[in-house]
Amino acid sequence: MTQPQVDLRSDTLTQPTQAMREAMYEAVVGDDGYGEDPTVAKLESLFASLVGKESAIFVPSGVMANQMAMRVHTRPGDVVIAGRSQHVVGFEMGASAANASVQFNFVDDTNGVFNLDEVASVLDAQFDHQPTINLVSLENSHMASGGRTWQPEQIAELKKVVGSLPMHLDGARLFNAAVAREVKPSEFTTHVDTVMTCLSKGLCAPVGSMLAGSKELMDRARIERKRLGGAMRQAGFLAAAGIVALETMVERLAEDHARAKVLAEAFAQKFPESNYDPAICETNIVSFNHPQARTIVTKLEEAGVAGGTVAPQRARFVTSALVDDAAIEKAVSAIKALQI
Repeated sequence: MTQPQVDLRSDTLTQPTQAMREAMYEAVVGDDGYGEDPTVAKLESLFASLVGKESAIFVPSGVMANQMAMRVHTRPGDVVIAGRSQHVVGFEMGASAANASVQFNFVDDTNGVFNLDEVASVLDAQFDHQPTINLVSLENSHMASGGRTWQPEQIAELKKVVGSLPMHLDGARLFNAAVAREVKPSEFTTHVDTVMTCLSKGLCAPVGSMLAGSKELMDRARIERKRLGGAMRQAGFLAAAGIVALETMVERLAEDHARAKVLAEAFAQKFPESNYDPAICETNIVSFNHPQARTIVTKLEEAGVAGGTVAPQRARFVTSALVDDAAIEKAVSAIKALQI
């Protein structure tokens, strides 16, 4: 594809900042397989403190972090309660079944959060000779619903319903949620046992994600990381960029959110038949249903504005540090001129 004038396909396309590049060049490294990379250790300690957990582990990708969590929390044949449109369900190529041999019991997550009565009903079904549930997985912010967020209080209420069951938080865009809700990331993680966050999306690091939890769980997760092929050596070069990301790139996420809101309003005005309410655009993702979603994406691409679909009739456009105010103006102009 020709490089678009405005690239709204994903925030994974962000580039490392100059400060990250300098930190990578100057990084002191060691063998992380032996636990001897000081820069990796610093990143893991920093992230653990931000999310209020005892320990953390640096991994190549968010998918790997989610899969490690599945493996440390479950045994083959277990059931995981999850929203039917969560990333770990629909966007990891069936990895949970292949890697952890688990199955999902889906609850509705159309609005990004769960109905607690539905969760309670799923748990109650265990007494009707249905498979054992050993994990609850949630996503914050929730990509498929358009970057919608949980409130910390909602996670606390979910914990009351699930009781002693462990909970895993797919927080690939956790810091987007924290900025949108104006809370500390740790306020989302108090009641979860493990949490994953991507450094390579809106935070602009080139590679890497984090998984955090108790020391006992993270010790087990390191074994699963190796089993999944993700043990790393002189990874401090990458970890250095992650440190810069966590220290300097969080607050600027609010700029992405403001620009996404402008896009959301433009799409809502252009396609009233979609019934898309721009008020639900809380973070950096604009996503809406339309019977001609693929055509909308194709026509905008022809006009120099790249986006994508996450379902046959659901379009998605994502703001990031790649997209400034001038780019948003171009995108809005293209949306207004669109003929389908």
